[in-house]
Amino acid sequence: MEPWVIALAIGLPVALLAFLGGREFQRRTASRTGAEAVDALRQARLDAQRILSRAEEESRALAESYREREEAALAHRHVEADTLEERLVQREATLEQRAANLAHREEMLIGKERSLSEARSETEAIREEARAHLERIAGFDSRAAKDELLMKVEDEARREAMVLVRDLEMKAREEADRRGRRILATAVQRLAAEVVSESTVSVVPLPSDDMKGRIIGRDGRNIRTFEAVTGVNLIVDDTPEAVSISTFDPVRRETARRALQRLVEDGRIHPASIEEAYEKARAEVEQTIRDAGEWAMLEVGVTRLHPELVTLLGRLKYRTSYGQNVLNHLVEAANIAGMLAAELGIDDVEARRAAFLHDIGKAVSHEVGGSHAMIGAEIARRFGEDASIVHAIESHHNEVEPRTLTAVLVQAADAVSAARPGARREALESYVRRLEKLEEIAASFGGVERVFAMQAGREVRVVVSPSDVDDLAAGDLARRIARRLEEDLSYPGQIEVTVIREYRATDFAR
Repeated sequence: MEPWVIALAIGLPVALLAFLGGREFQRRTASRTGAEAVDALRQARLDAQRILSRAEEESRALAESYREREEAALAHRHVEADTLEERLVQREATLEQRAANLAHREEMLIGKERSLSEARSETEAIREEARAHLERIAGFDSRAAKDELLMKVEDEARREAMVLVRDLEMKAREEADRRGRRILATAVQRLAAEVVSESTVSVVPLPSDDMKGRIIGRDGRNIRTFEAVTGVNLIVDDTPEAVSISTFDPVRRETARRALQRLVEDGRIHPASIEEAYEKARAEVEQTIRDAGEWAMLEVGVTRLHPELVTLLGRLKYRTSYGQNVLNHLVEAANIAGMLAAELGIDDVEARRAAFLHDIGKAVSHEVGGSHAMIGAEIARRFGEDASIVHAIESHHNEVEPRTLTAVLVQAADAVSAARPGARREALESYVRRLEKLEEIAASFGGVERVFAMQAGREVRVVVSPSDVDDLAAGDLARRIARRLEEDLSYPGQIEVTVIREYRATDFAR
């Protein structure tokens, strides 16, 4: 704002006030004398002039102060403008430098790209020349060479894959074996069970060979009555002081054995005494069956079984499988399954119950058609067992795919119990057939020179030709033989397959 504007704004009100004051004064002093009026007017004018002068001085001071402030602000703005201009100049210089650098880099890249293109062209020309030269030398065209190269690459990739598979399998097998051995060792070591191999023929000792004639009776009357009442075959041969009882039914055989022992001890053998002895022996066997079932329940710790199931379990006291007592097998499998379940942190009560009942079908398998696993599952279902127990029973021989951990544990416990040393025995003929089958399967693979079945058929050693099978292929061959054995054979436990490759280089110094 200009100074005169400020002075005008201040002076006008002051002059107006002075004018109004003068008019008022004139009005009041109109009646006075002219001299006084003139003096008063002069004095008012002087006062107004002084007021106006003072107002002008104040306005000049205000204008000067305003001018100084404006000049200071303008100087500050000039400084800021200079600073900003300097920054803009520096930034412009930086951008120009960057632009120059980018231009230089672009030129370098263009040069490198040109050089790379020239080198690529030269390389392609050299490659074509080399390919043509190789085709002339080797007699291969490019397609045949490519096929040969692909074959070599494929062989190398297959070799590397086999190495990788072998390493992964080795690590997985070591980890699985370590954990499995720990769990199984813990379970088996905690179980100390006696294993007794039983035969399927009962032998009754006699006090003398004279008793054989009394057992046979006049015209064979006694032996015919005994066989008709008991339903067994009584074998009286030249074995000194002993006769044999043979039948497919173990309960019937035990009843006949007890009846014959009672008759031999009494000494009176005739048709009436035979029937009486048989009835007493049958009652004793039935009581023994119930006692055996209850003992097994207490031994395993299984409760709330249907009485009929307890009776069926007791019948297994007189049933053997490969020479192993089935009831003892169930008790042992139940204990193993319970300990395995405890080690894995799952329900051990359910595992014990399922393993305890998994062979219940063998108590009636000769009377009812079908596999003992499916028969046992139907029996368990009929007597109100849970669906998980039924499933574990029907799947323990993989006739039904196992879907629960309990079913898998039952399979493991069954295999561990059956594989214990001395737990089972086989007939010599079946044993020899199994070994021959093992050797036949292993010898059917290419590169195999000799096969040896060892450790009662639990290990197969395969000797291969070093020229036909290398070290990496040996691992693949062992794996393929093992898979073939799993598909074609059924056996308890596991079979170890060992592939042996030996390379010998011989020369003579002359």
